[in-house]
Amino acid sequence: MNQSRDQYGKQAIQLLLTNMSGGPLNVAEARLASALFQGDIVWKPSGGSLELPPNQPKSVPAGLPAPDCRGQSTGQQPIAHVKYSEPGNAVLRELAPDAADPFGVLERNNSELCLAAETAAVADIALDRRLEVAPDGRTAVVRLFITPKQTNGAGSGAAGKPMTVESIDGTTLIAEPSDGPWPRDVRIVQGTPRSELRLRIRPARCDAHAIAEDKVGTLLPLHVSVGGHEGLLKVAAGSALRARIYDFVTAACARG
Repeated sequence: MNQSRDQYGKQAIQLLLTNMSGGPLNVAEARLASALFQGDIVWKPSGGSLELPPNQPKSVPAGLPAPDCRGQSTGQQPIAHVKYSEPGNAVLRELAPDAADPFGVLERNNSELCLAAETAAVADIALDRRLEVAPDGRTAVVRLFITPKQTNGAGSGAAGKPMTVESIDGTTLIAEPSDGPWPRDVRIVQGTPRSELRLRIRPARCDAHAIAEDKVGTLLPLHVSVGGHEGLLKVAAGSALRARIYDFVTAACARG
């Protein structure tokens, strides 16, 4: 298992298949069961099967189901099932190979998705689609809206606990100006009015590949704590804001 930068923002991972049989095989399905998720992680080829030559690894994308956030499944080995057939034989066989996760992809995604669910129980956090560019074109302002959920009167559970945005990181595309640091230790409590954080930004880099190869530069990382848990919450810019950030960084970098 692995995860590319492009898949990171789409809640998907890569399954790496390697055929060690010595002859070609046609793979019809790869399924991975992990206690970290509520359902199986499944890949099926769009054409019915994928030809897998011997000793030639191929990576295939698979979407992640909803996470299991009960905290009882850390360290359990995922179980894999692969359906395949041999050339000239339509009968499917099933194999249960070892499923290695050397980079901790499943645990990391489970942790981040569970933290996102906990924060969503306290407040909705989103970036405004507008971008306010300074007259000199060298900085701009993005708005982060935080809308606390209404209290339910229960007084218990994650939804009844406050949340703190401890700090905000820059990305491969944008950073905070030295004369305009971003807010820290912002406390969010259910039932309070919506707040707006105005974040002045500048280009983080101006090399030729900054925008052309960008995959995660418009995912704003927030360090949050909620319900006794701490972690990183990525807030994605929508398509309109993403395009405006790209235009701003291009124009600002052209000014030198």
